[in-house]
Amino acid sequence: MAEAAATRFAASPVWLRWTALVVGSAVLAGTLTTLHVSAALLLGAIFAAVVLAAAGAPVSVPQPAFFAAQALIGAMIARAFTPGLFVEFAHRWPLFLAAIASVLIAAAAIGWLLTRFRVLPGTTAAWGTFPGAATVMVLMAGEFGADMRLVAFMQYSRVLLVALAATVVAHAFDIKGGAAAAAAPPLHIGALVATLLVAAAAALAALRLKIPAGPLIGPMVACTALQLSGLLSIELPRPLLALAYAVAGWAIGLRFTREILIHVLRALPRVLASIAILIAVCGAFAAALVAFAGLDPLTAYLAMSPGGADSIAIIAAASPHVDVSFVMALQVSRFLAIMAFGPSLARLVARSAARDA
Repeated sequence: MAEAAATRFAASPVWLRWTALVVGSAVLAGTLTTLHVSAALLLGAIFAAVVLAAAGAPVSVPQPAFFAAQALIGAMIARAFTPGLFVEFAHRWPLFLAAIASVLIAAAAIGWLLTRFRVLPGTTAAWGTFPGAATVMVLMAGEFGADMRLVAFMQYSRVLLVALAATVVAHAFDIKGGAAAAAAPPLHIGALVATLLVAAAAALAALRLKIPAGPLIGPMVACTALQLSGLLSIELPRPLLALAYAVAGWAIGLRFTREILIHVLRALPRVLASIAILIAVCGAFAAALVAFAGLDPLTAYLAMSPGGADSIAIIAAASPHVDVSFVMALQVSRFLAIMAFGPSLARLVARSAARDA
């Protein structure tokens, strides 16, 4: 009976499938938000799209819509690159470089093992273990030839586990969950129009120049440069970002098939083990920061946490004893390093593992 129902749904009109996708995404995102899960809007859209694709009734996200979603996410990331982050890096650059290198080496080693033992193919394992912004890693991985679906599975599994681990550690230091959500700031129409025009122009230019992951990277670079120069105030209202996350989540989730889901389930124990190892290794590096750099334990742990920067920021802001600027400067610096060196490092890991197989 279940197969018959699935068959009928697969043959249903496109508008009905889109309705199911939108409603399912909203319900799942709302549930995850209530549970304080990081990246709830994106994960809700991905989960709903995976269910639709696995049922054999996928819809198609128009490519221009996917490019537009990437451009908005790129502009959103640019908003985090404030002058204060660069000042913090300039004051402690040797410490930052050592911390970034240690995590990248650990992630690459775990990715090598996953590739070497054929848990995941090609560069997919490397991209899946890179502790950058999960959405960006998934989008970039697809542009550089990795399996976006498996990378998404690894990245968002880590986001959930890192957020859980960071919450547990914060509670151990008697820090209660994140601060209450702030009221939406007033909307500045002029700044919004300027942001959208810059993001669109940068995305189109990056596509014309055939820059890898151009619809994401172009707006991120352009908006960052203009913001730092004082020529642009990035304005992105929450409903617009929610739509961008939904479109990106659908584009990722709809790529899943039943065969991929079966492979994911088979690889799940080893992937979860690799995530636990990476979290433990980053915890050891945090202990080294406490011992040799004099940081307080929670600041060190949150700064070294491998991903989930939004949830890390909320937890850090909830404690008066955490150096929030250090935490976010290290998280953002590591993200930039992965943006710069991730493609080359992923190829190196894949080639090395293939030689030793």
